[in-house]
Amino acid sequence: MRILALHSDFIEFEAKKKAIQEPEELKNKSERVEECLVILTSVEKRDEKSPETSAKALVKNIKNIAEQVKEKKIVLYPYVHLSSSPSDPKTALKVLDLAEAELKNDFEVHRSPFGWYKSFNISVKGHPLSELSREFGPEGSTETKKEGKEEEDNESLKQEKKLNSYWHILDTEGNLHEVNEFNYKGHEKLKKFAFYEKEKSRAVNQEPAHVALMKKLELVDYEPASDGGNLRYYPKGRLIKKLIEEYVSDRVIEYGGVEVETPIMYDMNHPTLAKYLQRFPARQYQIESDKRKFFLRFAACFGQFLMAHDATISYKNLPLKLYELTRYSFRREQSGELTGLRRLRAFTMPDVHALVADIDSAMKEFKIRFNLCLSVLNTMGINNPDLEMALRTTKDFFEKNKPFILDLVKTIGKPILLEMWDERIFYFILKYEFNFVDNLDKASALSTDQIDIENGERYGMKFTDKDGIQKTPLVLHCSPSGAIERVMYALLEKAAFDQKVGKTPKLPLWLSPTQARIIPVAEEFTDYAMQITDELRKDNIRADLDDRQLHVGKKIRAAEIEWCSNIIVIGEKEKASGKLPIRVRGQKDLVEMTKEQFIENIKKETSRMPFKILPLPKELSKRPIFVG
Repeated sequence: MRILALHSDFIEFEAKKKAIQEPEELKNKSERVEECLVILTSVEKRDEKSPETSAKALVKNIKNIAEQVKEKKIVLYPYVHLSSSPSDPKTALKVLDLAEAELKNDFEVHRSPFGWYKSFNISVKGHPLSELSREFGPEGSTETKKEGKEEEDNESLKQEKKLNSYWHILDTEGNLHEVNEFNYKGHEKLKKFAFYEKEKSRAVNQEPAHVALMKKLELVDYEPASDGGNLRYYPKGRLIKKLIEEYVSDRVIEYGGVEVETPIMYDMNHPTLAKYLQRFPARQYQIESDKRKFFLRFAACFGQFLMAHDATISYKNLPLKLYELTRYSFRREQSGELTGLRRLRAFTMPDVHALVADIDSAMKEFKIRFNLCLSVLNTMGINNPDLEMALRTTKDFFEKNKPFILDLVKTIGKPILLEMWDERIFYFILKYEFNFVDNLDKASALSTDQIDIENGERYGMKFTDKDGIQKTPLVLHCSPSGAIERVMYALLEKAAFDQKVGKTPKLPLWLSPTQARIIPVAEEFTDYAMQITDELRKDNIRADLDDRQLHVGKKIRAAEIEWCSNIIVIGEKEKASGKLPIRVRGQKDLVEMTKEQFIENIKKETSRMPFKILPLPKELSKRPIFVG
């Protein structure tokens, strides 16, 4: 079933003529309802399996939305156009009748007639929750079946659905504000993020901006032989991904990370892992091998924790920072949520766990890693203004540690979204995420860290303390950047924001596949242009040569379409003077400088960032075309 919920000032409708052979008998040919929640409803083929269950799912979703918008007046409006696979009229009418009867216990319910062509006028209120779409099957989930069998949520997922959260905005002065009452002036993205988190609707109804860009730039594409959660990377995309992977890994190792490698599959019946699976809210891929059931990892926790269990650890080794860049981690995300690089089923996650002695050590290390995460994102080109922070904890922990939490808020320098619970149901007592809000107003978590107070004991990890007694460490879970694919997504969405306001979209120079495109004005200057290209490449600059038989204007336009960072046109004047005319992406005027000055500028801007050559021929005439 699909619904579109519209919180409205009014709706008025009038039945015109029959749309099916036996429509519902008209009680009111026309009606106007003021101050209401209008539910455009399309019952689908899959709902024919169990109309009663579908009706219950419809009621549950309507109640959830009505509670959020504080509305007690419901208008059920059958609207077959929401679906390409509508049910038969008998099922649709039965679902609506059942839902109406149950809703009348708590709401004033109106219904537009079923089976009629109708004219209607509606005025939607326009607040962040005034237009909400949902899709669910007879069991009430966004997908009723996965991998050929019924979805089985683990215990943590079930608890997460029942979780009663208290949502606040915490400002830099330590004041708590209700989400609906906070003054968001100057914090418009925080407003979008806050309502997105409260709604918890992850489905995407249109293509995000970065998807067209990743294809156009020949970076990443969908793989027709796989599903939407597994992508193909072309040479330029693989280069960018590899550079980000190396940069994040270097920063973690500088921080003190001890790099390891662990398996991607684990026994479902391993006694420790079976318990952990029930405490981690993620859907697993499951496979069979040698008559045993395994799951594909969705984080690096399993291998690192089992390794820590077997290790001999002293208090002198703490904090012990185990690190792995998982290529890949797997989560069986719902198909309606899969979208480009934003949400995948196979993803690359830098995961660094720290074993610490006690809660005081945990909070000290938490702050160090908090600063590390901000630094990693900022240096990669995702700055504090691009991020919205969420912090999740219990009321008790918040009250006892408010100065510590406020210090985190002051570090990021702007209000954050605070989610609190009466009691802890997860394995962590404190968690934060830095989130990016994209062009569709969808939020995605990047960096994160958690203070885990359960898994040290669950996995039997021990360290020998100063007094010679073996004790159980606490564990911090951190990804300094979030999934590598999401970093790429955020950078492309950020470029799309620039494009939308008339700025030139671009990638950070250290990630740009072509940092310098050399263009000879005529064939006679190709050798000299090749010489310049080679000299730049020797100094670790990704330079290439457009040696194709095209007009110079077309070559320049092609370089702009590829987002080349610098374009250098070589002719007689340049050969004679030794000066290079640089078209810097995003700048209006040409900049003239010597080759040595240009090299120095590039090195200065990309200092401390990793370098890789572009795995394509340097001459454009020799390159394959992957897209287009």
